[in-house]
Amino acid sequence: MEGYRNISCVSFFNCRLVHFLINIYPDSSQSALKYLKNTEVNISSFLIMTGDFNIRDNIWDLDFLHHSLHSNILFKVADSLDLELSKPTEYFLTRYLDNQQDSNLVIDLMFLRPEFMEHNNHFIHLDWRLTSNHTSLTINISISEEHVQTRRQTLVKNSKEEEYFLNKLIDTIKEINTENI
Repeated sequence: MEGYRNISCVSFFNCRLVHFLINIYPDSSQSALKYLKNTEVNISSFLIMTGDFNIRDNIWDLDFLHHSLHSNILFKVADSLDLELSKPTEYFLTRYLDNQQDSNLVIDLMFLRPEFMEHNNHFIHLDWRLTSNHTSLTINISISEEHVQTRRQTLVKNSKEEEYFLNKLIDTIKEINTENI
């Protein structure tokens, strides 16, 4: 997903496993979602996908009467990442417009891994909106405390041990497959 400016991907480690969080901000033509739909992603540990998807749909907006074809693309992307649409703990609109002629709406969404029962819903924080016209969405992720045992070793400069270590390191680097980089 490198090189696409409307998609941010963050990783973190928990219990020796790497997890990925993805945030998407599509434009009016949904080019970020189309890019993801047409890109093979070889990462299987996405935990959360969230964003201002700019899609109105009656699936998540109770005040909207229509279904969007863009939401089909969104669900294909979510399915490919093994994520499902999260339901908020309480239903609130997520975008509030200054223009009185336009109605407020729900376009900020969160998709989560279904097998993590503690992640089955998210919170919408109206009180965090402040100067933004969007509300904040949050979820609690349990991160296990882990002790990583470390050991420090020193090599004497210009020793046989240092020469052996450097040669082994160089050989290992030469063996790295860089075809997919």
